[in-house]
This record gives sequence, C-alpha cells and structure tokens, in this order.
Amino acid sequence: MKPDTHPDYHFITLKLTDGSEYITRSTWGKEGDSLTLDIDPTTHPAWTGGGQRLVDRGGRVSRFKDKFGGFLGS
Repeated sequence: MKPDTHPDYHFITLKLTDGSEYITRSTWGKEGDSLTLDIDPTTHPAWTGGGQRLVDRGGRVSRFKDKFGGFLGS
C-alpha cells in the first residue's frame, strides 16, 4: 500500500443517550476521544418502531403551497 493514503483508524468511546458506552474504532476525532450521540437506536423511531408524522404548523409546506399554488393547479 502507498503510505499516507488511508485515514487514521483508532479507538474512540461512543456514548449513547441512555448512558451506556461502547469502545469502537473510527476515523472520527483522535485516539481516546468520546463521541456523545443525540440520536441513537434507543431513541430514534426507525429503530424503536414509533410512527413518524409530518406536522406543518404554517411552515415550509404551507408557504410552498401559498407561493406556487397557482402553478400546481390547486
């Protein structure tokens, strides 16, 4: 292999939202750094089976419809 073509692959500590920690290898940060997650498999709906809803309280979708409603035929 050519030297200096691959990123540094080292051990870091991964902290989940429930307080559990795992030691894993990563290219993120430096050796021994800690990465604290805001969203992880214990809280994200994709892993917990929770439903996902689109809630638009006068936000992007409404503004888009107001701005381009004439073009869309609505």
